[in-house]
Amino acid sequence: MGRAYLLRDVVQDYRRLRAGARPVADDSNEHYQLKRLAEHLGERDALSLTVDDLVGFCRARAEDGAGPYTINMDVGKLGTVLRLVFGVKRLAVPDVVAQARPALSHLGLIGGGGRRERRPNDDELSALLDWMERERGRVYADVIRFAVATAMRRAEICRIVWEDVDAQRKLVLIRQRKHPRQKKSNDEWVPLLGAAWDLIHAQPTRQGPIFAVHPQTISKYFRDGCQALGIPDLQLRDMRHDGVSRLFEHGYQIQEVALVSGHKKWETLKRYTQLKPEDLHRGPLACGAPGVQASAVHQDARPRHGSLQSGASHRGRSESGTSGR
Repeated sequence: MGRAYLLRDVVQDYRRLRAGARPVADDSNEHYQLKRLAEHLGERDALSLTVDDLVGFCRARAEDGAGPYTINMDVGKLGTVLRLVFGVKRLAVPDVVAQARPALSHLGLIGGGGRRERRPNDDELSALLDWMERERGRVYADVIRFAVATAMRRAEICRIVWEDVDAQRKLVLIRQRKHPRQKKSNDEWVPLLGAAWDLIHAQPTRQGPIFAVHPQTISKYFRDGCQALGIPDLQLRDMRHDGVSRLFEHGYQIQEVALVSGHKKWETLKRYTQLKPEDLHRGPLACGAPGVQASAVHQDARPRHGSLQSGASHRGRSESGTSGR
């Protein structure tokens, strides 16, 4: 492109790209994030944004009263917008958001929240997966993808083996799964939904451990990646939190999510969700269809990383309701 590509125009193009499949709702948090980006950075040339531009934006947000966690979400949204629009238009532009993160974190302008409700945003997850695959190897990136797709714990992912995969029903047996009361034996069959099934078949082996990695190694590499990318307050266990929340966002019910996550009590499961009261306005009753089943609830208008397919794509009662071969 021979002329400037103002960020306000990039934001509008992003909205148009989203309009076909998942439009940005006027009452959504994402709408206001995009509005703030256009207001603060709209006159900047998106093709030549600098780290200083982002530092200035974050300082202005802080002066408006936004905290480090909120500012971090705004920065992540900027990364999502630039990545999608530049990708569609095939513009080879340096990732200024990734470049700026270490400085923003060092200056205390971005950070995590208080209570442990941390989820990775699109920009963070995409950057972390790219870094992991490039710096540590494909299998480690796949473990992170699998953690989000299945909401499994680190130890469970590293423990599952090919001999415990039921190919016909697309299930895997997690042996000695964590249980609040049963301490000796708690083997559970878990459905491999959506991208999870494809991820295990992308691995090179067909016997023994599906993911031949050590639990402590993947945790170390995860920390290394977050530090290198300047991603604040993100832990590997947050991928389980994100995975559970995604299942709710895709319309799964409590009892169905519990079959995947292994939670035994709703109160325990509730703390992993990020659902907000206003999200229900995008449900079936808000659409004027009182007879629609709860499974048809509209997905939350939040773009996710493209390599993680919706768990709902393989939804089926026969997969999630069984407890043995």
